[in-house]
Amino acid sequence: MIPTETLALFFAASLSLALVPGPDNIFVLMQSAMHGRKAGFLMTLGLCTGLLLHTTAVCLGVAIIFQSSALAFTLLKLLGPVYLLYLAWLAFRAEADTLDSDRTVALSLRKLYYRGIIMNITNPKVAIFFLAFLPQFTDPSQGAIIFQMLLLGGLFIIATVLVFGGIAYFSSLIGEWLTRSQSSQIMINRAAGIVFTALAFRSLVN
Repeated sequence: MIPTETLALFFAASLSLALVPGPDNIFVLMQSAMHGRKAGFLMTLGLCTGLLLHTTAVCLGVAIIFQSSALAFTLLKLLGPVYLLYLAWLAFRAEADTLDSDRTVALSLRKLYYRGIIMNITNPKVAIFFLAFLPQFTDPSQGAIIFQMLLLGGLFIIATVLVFGGIAYFSSLIGEWLTRSQSSQIMINRAAGIVFTALAFRSLVN
């Protein structure tokens, strides 16, 4: 079983990452602001369905790697910090996002759900991120890797539901904050860069 303090750290990091302004949460924001909370909730549900598929695929893949080669699993964990540092570099360089018209297109509620799934499962960066992020919090001595990964993936999905659901619920307030305060967006990006960097160094020293 993964230690409670590790799970708490992972969940806090997941919440922080979900808050970073990006195409997914901004799309949820705009659809909620334009078409109501239900639209935002369905978009969030679609995105999390995609996350569930990514989590399952990544968990099975990592479990197979670990079972076939402990060395390969160790190399995967070493590659993770490198990718996290790359994400940190991107976050530190990122400027405030803009709300383009193509992100605010009106869609039916059913199409919003399917759009969320498609947006997520067709984004290879999500799978790469999960491959780099989830193994950093696993420990073969704590039990089966696949169950640890599924637990972490589930926590990441819960964090996404909480953040994106909050965005859908408070869309008008959050929309005004994100669209008018570019300094706030930049601040969140910088905070994300710090989180990525801290996770990378934590992985290297453990």
